[in-house]
Amino acid sequence: MKKIALALALTAALAGCTTDPYTGEQKLSNTAGGAGIGAGVGALGGYLVGRATGQDAGRAALLGAGIGAIGGAGVGAYMDNQEAELRRQLQGTGVSVTRQGDRIILNMPSNITFPTNGDAILPGFYDTLNSVAIVLRKFDKTIVDVAGHTDSQGSDSYNFALSQRRASAVAQYLTSQGLNPQRFNVQGYGESAPIADNSSEAGRAQNRRVEIAISPLQAG
Repeated sequence: MKKIALALALTAALAGCTTDPYTGEQKLSNTAGGAGIGAGVGALGGYLVGRATGQDAGRAALLGAGIGAIGGAGVGAYMDNQEAELRRQLQGTGVSVTRQGDRIILNMPSNITFPTNGDAILPGFYDTLNSVAIVLRKFDKTIVDVAGHTDSQGSDSYNFALSQRRASAVAQYLTSQGLNPQRFNVQGYGESAPIADNSSEAGRAQNRRVEIAISPLQAG
């Protein structure tokens, strides 16, 4: 348990359908796999779901840190309401909202989030992150996974480091808005989890992104 708590603290320190971000219309998700957007988020999402449903000691650590849990029968409605609020807040921002079971995934393209090859959040994106923070404060019985991704241009090591810094920048900004940092997990995946073909600029643009996956913390 002590090791888990320490891991959470270190993470904090580093800290379906889709809505078209421009028209507000809903459309079927074209993301790969049923566990989330991208293989990386899907794998980490599995860990989060396992932790949230009590399949390892991490759940106890989170509950011990004061993060509330949702009763089993209320999870669906809780996430439905959170999804609706996120769609309302983020319509027209360029951020897509995807529902995968009881998880909600926000896809933030890097062109609206960061300067080219940079990890400082663009000032114009603060309002969008503030909107996300408002919803996460209201629906606080959730775990938040922030994952950074890049295209295949550049070296593996450079892309991994850039994706980690970008994910950390988003998580740190959100926690600076009064959110409990122990709810957050931060991971960079570099170019390892593309959602589009890196051979075209359009595909590479889709792969440059930060994803936020929101999972319920369920009571035992």
